[in-house]
Amino acid sequence: MSLDRIDIAILDNLQKDGRMSNATLAEKIGLSQSACSRRLDILEKSGVIRGYHARLSNKLLGHPVTVIVNISLSGQADNQLREFETAVRRCPNVLVCYLMSGEYDYLLRIAAKDLEDYERIHKFWLSAMPHVTKINSSFALREVADRTGLGVETGLIEISSNP
Repeated sequence: MSLDRIDIAILDNLQKDGRMSNATLAEKIGLSQSACSRRLDILEKSGVIRGYHARLSNKLLGHPVTVIVNISLSGQADNQLREFETAVRRCPNVLVCYLMSGEYDYLLRIAAKDLEDYERIHKFWLSAMPHVTKINSSFALREVADRTGLGVETGLIEISSNP
């Protein structure tokens, strides 16, 4: 999808405040409410905007430990990947899971209450997942950056020449 400056302005404002009303958004970007609503609908239907959600604090919700886990599988046949991915989606502590290139097959970000909780997750969830042959865990000492978007206002998104 080709994005113009108005689309970028909409995305930039919504990344900063996803609860912003259509009236406020329209005023900030200089469109009528109906034009803004139409643009927003197109961005949503095209999948550029995948949803709206609250960003919760794992720490304040009792899961302050972040673990980055690399997983190797016994193979990469479609059925092995599918079975692992089905299992990993069932684990409530897995926040993010990526299929990777390189040394490991998957990278996971996991939230745990403490080291004992991670040991439980490792033993009863990760080690029990199908086709897992190696698990490498690293514990985050401190979060340095946590972005939810690309920073559209910084020019990382290509803007079309169409108005």
